[in-house]
Amino acid sequence: MFIPAQRQHPRFTTTVPKEYVHRAAVAEVLLTGWRRLDDSRFVASAQWPRTHSYFTSPCGLHYDSTLVAETIRQVGTLVSHAEYGVPLNNHFILNSLRYACDPAQLEVLGTPAELSLSVTCAKLCRGGRLTGVEFDVDILRDGRPVGSGLAKATMLRPEIYRRIRGERLTPGPDAEAPLAEPVEPVLVDRRYAPDVVLSPGDAPRRWLLRADRRHPILFEHPNDHIPGMVLLEAARQVTRLLVPGSTAIATENSFERYVEFDSPCLIEAEEHDSADPAVKVVSVRAEQDGRTAFTSTLTLALPTAQAPAVRM
Repeated sequence: MFIPAQRQHPRFTTTVPKEYVHRAAVAEVLLTGWRRLDDSRFVASAQWPRTHSYFTSPCGLHYDSTLVAETIRQVGTLVSHAEYGVPLNNHFILNSLRYACDPAQLEVLGTPAELSLSVTCAKLCRGGRLTGVEFDVDILRDGRPVGSGLAKATMLRPEIYRRIRGERLTPGPDAEAPLAEPVEPVLVDRRYAPDVVLSPGDAPRRWLLRADRRHPILFEHPNDHIPGMVLLEAARQVTRLLVPGSTAIATENSFERYVEFDSPCLIEAEEHDSADPAVKVVSVRAEQDGRTAFTSTLTLALPTAQAPAVRM
């Protein structure tokens, strides 16, 4: 881990180009600037708005920890395009993401959260061509650690992506399964039904994934499959149902297959005790057509505990 001096971060008054972070709306761009230190190390700045429309607690007093994941994802795509020359028409496939955070640093204060990011990247090449990147990110807020994470992504050229996805790129009129009824929004700390990505299942600890493609944040731009952020949100909502009032302090996620729109996706979970009585672990698995598509392991601080941040 390296922490650049705070004076190295000038204050920015605009965001980075939205194309570099794969966002259609400028309002969803979190990064405000970046600078190269050497071929593998970079510093970046970000801002979290006080009233993010989705990644904030219902009471508006705390940022949702998933915002840490989105910040890490954005800085990975930024460096890939702006510094490593990955063409904007390439497809950025997130393979894995693990991150941890300090809940005490997720409080919404009187001004937007100004963040400093320290980024270390490892390029993955095949035949002299950049095919992937691993990026290790540390996030600071006023000099204090907010969160950290490690992610791995693959870049696919358009012709390769077309070959992999085939007819999925041009779905027919029946390519989307009907939208099921959601679980009660308040049970997963959401205000409205469109914000809920789970519907009741046929057994305890089992749900069906529901994906409303009209959602302005989870489906911020058109996609031919269910985005990884929807799966991360499904795992988060599972923890709200199983361990109400808990706070995620670390997660480890693996994206193994594309999740399609036209087939039911089962979400199932298992609770695990921890050696620390103040902590519980929940594992979540998404299964579609009999195959595992996504797994997540979440470490939760129980409601009465003040657990420290976990460095992964």
